[in-house]
Amino acid sequence: MLKDYLHSCIQLLNQSCFNYKCNQPFCPLFFVTDTVMDTRTATAELGWISFPANGWEEVSGYDENLNTIRTYQVCNVFEPSQNNWLLTTYVDRRAALRIYVEIRFTVRDCASIPSVLGSCKETFNLYYLETDRAVSEGIRGVEYWANAPFLKVDTIAADESFSQVDFGGRLMKVNTEVRSFGPLSKGKGFHLAFQDLGACMSLLAVRVFYKKCPSIVQNFAYFPETLTGAESTSLVIARGSCIPNAEEVDVPIKLYCNGDGEWMVPIGSCSCKAGYEPDGDNLCRACPQGTFKSSQGPGLCQQCPLNSRSTVEAASLCGCRNGYYRGDMDKPQDLCTSVPSGPRNLVSVVNQTSVQLEWHPPRDIGHREDLSYNVLCHRCHNSERRLCQPCDDSVAYVPGRRGLKVTKVEISKLRAHTTYTFDIQAVNGVSNKSPYPAQQVSINITTNQAAPSVVPIMHQVSSTSRSFSLSWPPPEHPNGIILDYEIRYYDQSHPSEFNSSVVQSETPSVILEGLRPGTGYVVQVRARTVAGYGAYSKEMLFQTLTDDEFKSELGQQLSLIAGSLVGGVCIVSLVAITMCSVFPKYKAVLILSPFSEVTLRSDIFSGPTPTVTFPTLSDGHSSPGVKIYIDPFTYEDPNEAVREFAKEIDPSCVKIEEVIGSGEFGEVYKGRLKPVGKREIPVAIKTLKVGYTERQRRDFLSEASIMGQFDQPNIIRLEGVVTKSRPTMIITEFMENGALDSFLRQNDGQFPVIQLVGMLRGIASGMRYLAEMSYVHRDLAARNILVNSNLVCKVSDFGLSRYLEEDTSDPTYTSSLGGKIPVRWTAPEAIAYRKFTSASDVWSYGIVTWEVMSYGERPYWDMSNQDVINAIEQDFRLPAPMDCPTVLHQLMLDCWQKDRNARPKFPDVVNMLDKMIRNPASLKAGTNNVAPGPSHHPLLDRGAPDLSRLSSVEDWLAALKMSQYRDSFLGSGFTSLPLVTQITAEDLQRIGVSLAGHQKKILTSVQSMRHHVDDQSPTESV
Repeated sequence: MLKDYLHSCIQLLNQSCFNYKCNQPFCPLFFVTDTVMDTRTATAELGWISFPANGWEEVSGYDENLNTIRTYQVCNVFEPSQNNWLLTTYVDRRAALRIYVEIRFTVRDCASIPSVLGSCKETFNLYYLETDRAVSEGIRGVEYWANAPFLKVDTIAADESFSQVDFGGRLMKVNTEVRSFGPLSKGKGFHLAFQDLGACMSLLAVRVFYKKCPSIVQNFAYFPETLTGAESTSLVIARGSCIPNAEEVDVPIKLYCNGDGEWMVPIGSCSCKAGYEPDGDNLCRACPQGTFKSSQGPGLCQQCPLNSRSTVEAASLCGCRNGYYRGDMDKPQDLCTSVPSGPRNLVSVVNQTSVQLEWHPPRDIGHREDLSYNVLCHRCHNSERRLCQPCDDSVAYVPGRRGLKVTKVEISKLRAHTTYTFDIQAVNGVSNKSPYPAQQVSINITTNQAAPSVVPIMHQVSSTSRSFSLSWPPPEHPNGIILDYEIRYYDQSHPSEFNSSVVQSETPSVILEGLRPGTGYVVQVRARTVAGYGAYSKEMLFQTLTDDEFKSELGQQLSLIAGSLVGGVCIVSLVAITMCSVFPKYKAVLILSPFSEVTLRSDIFSGPTPTVTFPTLSDGHSSPGVKIYIDPFTYEDPNEAVREFAKEIDPSCVKIEEVIGSGEFGEVYKGRLKPVGKREIPVAIKTLKVGYTERQRRDFLSEASIMGQFDQPNIIRLEGVVTKSRPTMIITEFMENGALDSFLRQNDGQFPVIQLVGMLRGIASGMRYLAEMSYVHRDLAARNILVNSNLVCKVSDFGLSRYLEEDTSDPTYTSSLGGKIPVRWTAPEAIAYRKFTSASDVWSYGIVTWEVMSYGERPYWDMSNQDVINAIEQDFRLPAPMDCPTVLHQLMLDCWQKDRNARPKFPDVVNMLDKMIRNPASLKAGTNNVAPGPSHHPLLDRGAPDLSRLSSVEDWLAALKMSQYRDSFLGSGFTSLPLVTQITAEDLQRIGVSLAGHQKKILTSVQSMRHHVDDQSPTESV
């Protein structure tokens, strides 16, 4: 039969296929595939479903290795209307979106079959059916096969058909066809179906597979195996990852997998990272010891440069050997270098308050070309470096202070009669890497006396036909207390030094009288300190009025004054009428005094006396419309007070430099403020620490709300606040010399009395301003006075009011009565009754005056707070400090009157101090005043040591708080108190006591010891 004939053909065809030299069951393909079904690997029946039963038939055969293979054949060409179906077993697609089917088959040439009917075919159809599970084998009906949802792939025709079989195997007509279908998405797998419509053929083998792009390493990046897309034209993106020891060069790293399983269009890449070099295209190898590779990329490892080494593999940098360094801008391949030696042959030339320094370059520059010099300036109390402190920012350096390329610098704006130490450092690009200080050369110099700087400009205040008044700001650098000003002027039509006139003024203003009408006068002014006169200001021209101009202006002023008086009387009358209507039981007596108080007096003494006050115009201390202080805690929302009185600053304008202290709420920093469009200025920055409560934030910002209301030269100036970002900050002007008490202690005995009085005058001026604003400070003390580089004193610290209801462990503030009060500085009524007024601030001012004249001594020494309260109740008052003028101690005693109404007011204090400054002779009077009270009050002697209890030089120096000189005294032979009583000023200078204040204090104590020895009996010893 024909079927037997076909079976023989199958065996011959199988053997013929494997004569082709390949290792796979099918001939090689030029792409990577994963096979999901291959009939050649089946060792048992395939078990496919065929319909009808006499259609497709499964037949066994053998391959070239005599392995059994299974095939299907059909050949019903002698019967009409053939429709034979063959359904494969279920195939899992494994997430593939497109499937390929490779079919090997043979077809008999219809013309070679005798007596065949006209329905013979040489083609067959291929279908597929997507499904999640296998189709049941019980499906046999015609209806199912007619209506099954098969999707047709293609009609497959044979390229070659055979007509007869050569049993020698020489004539073989095997066809191989590959078809694909997709996208697959409706099930996890599928069935294949073959439809025969009347062919005589055999299915020798069926292979089902999908294509994928293989895993690959390209450009030092690994790409995983990737399935192709649903269409043959699809491109599937595969993300890559760098191989070990490689890093991205460009991101993202990806390849595209096309429909044929080929990689294409690479994007991004990786390269070997620092310390690794490429080995081929797919490996990054570590640099061996002694080599390095500093950067990522294709470069190779290099040998370590001079003075460096690497002791491990994969080094990205060779470390410098001991004593050698690389600069911040040096490249890894540069050699390691060393620091320079110190400059040589430093010399100086002093000219008043300026100094010129020159030096020679160092011998060793460290094998670098970036040598430069830094100038370090320290202001010293003597030749000991430990008593020096850095110079303030007002000192000027030309051409600069740091990074100098020349060996010469000029330094100016130094203080007069002050010792300075200058260090010239030689630095290069690696000096900041060395653990040792930069090599330097030092020199000590002492400046000469300097006069004040030039008055910058004058302003004309008013003018008549015979006079005009002028004012001017003080010199920018007074170099001491201004004693007076000299004004020189002359008629511009007679410019001659001999025709000029000179007048003196103790204030920065003057009225020049006796001038000619309608005449221009050239005016100059210069300031005088104890060092003498400064230079004259530049010449400025001012004009008197003509007689006609003066008469016209005078008439206008008289009219204005008359109108003002009439208006004032009307206003006062209305006030009096209103008061009488409001307080009918008062019989008001109206006392009118222009530009003074207007008082409504009552004949009924049991009631209050209502007073309406018009600000006075005397002395320029207040004027109509003066502001009154507003307590920020009266606001319903205290933050509103901050917005109203404090300027919000952009934090980008603030640069924090270094910590200079700590406050109640956080750190205090020195920094720089660069407002938009303005020059940069130094500032102090108070910060609010992390983790604050809302109340702490409110209390912190309340000080800014208070400070922002003040504008006076002797009140610390608020620059603004930062509240809209973290940290919250209060920014004030920077005071170079810090707190007054510590500044005085550091400069003990260094200032003349008139200089100290000038500082006290500034404090009083600031307090006068606060009193006029109706503000009570409550914590006036030297620690709360700040000093700038020109020795201007400014009142600060406006936050005590928030503490008055809180307890504290600070002995400075705690009183036995509870609450937080600075007992040593506080008036008795404020301690006892919490009655804080400007009068209590005056008491505190008296304590500040004592602190200043004693150079920062602690008030009441080591007495306890309760002892202080008791002593004041017993009318004890602090004695005059050493060398304190009588008039100053009397001012202190006036401030310490028990009756607060008897104390002077701050305008009175300012006037007193002005008189002292104008009359320096008054400050040379004796200092023998003692405080009122019992003549032998035990506390009167607390300022001096009890000589009867001293037994050694160490005890004596400790009592004087001069223990720092112990070794100097003992080393110079002053080993006992009797020897100390013989010491002289020359001896003190010789053993190193160079501060004038310390010398006076020691010599005064020595004199007291001599008297003490003289008063003792012969059997007593010192």
